[in-house]
Amino acid sequence: QVTLVESGGGLVQAGGSLRLSCAASGRTFSNYAMGWFRQAPGKEREFVAAISHSGRMTYFQDSVKGRFTISRDNAENTVYLQMNSLQPEDTAVYICAASRTVVNLSIPRTYDYWGQGTQVTVSS
Repeated sequence: QVTLVESGGGLVQAGGSLRLSCAASGRTFSNYAMGWFRQAPGKEREFVAAISHSGRMTYFQDSVKGRFTISRDNAENTVYLQMNSLQPEDTAVYICAASRTVVNLSIPRTYDYWGQGTQVTVSS
């Protein structure tokens, strides 16, 4: 069992930045690829970014490329999502997830464990 707890969400103006954290506990963190998803009201959960077990490989949704970065600290059992140049359309609950595999990391069913999420609201 892996428990994931997100933090760092909040209210920010358009053009601003936020850094989300996801702290993991339970199993060996470095055994899991990690992903960030987001879900806005009335919309399906969508992939944002993912990172491989070692951190050498990263993946992004096209709409966040160049604005968001994902990183991890395996010694601290934490994955981060740095979000810059935020726009109102980035408003959503951001959820981190852990996967034993690095295949199909943009697909929610790939993941084995999920956090509860943290709200990000971007005002115009």
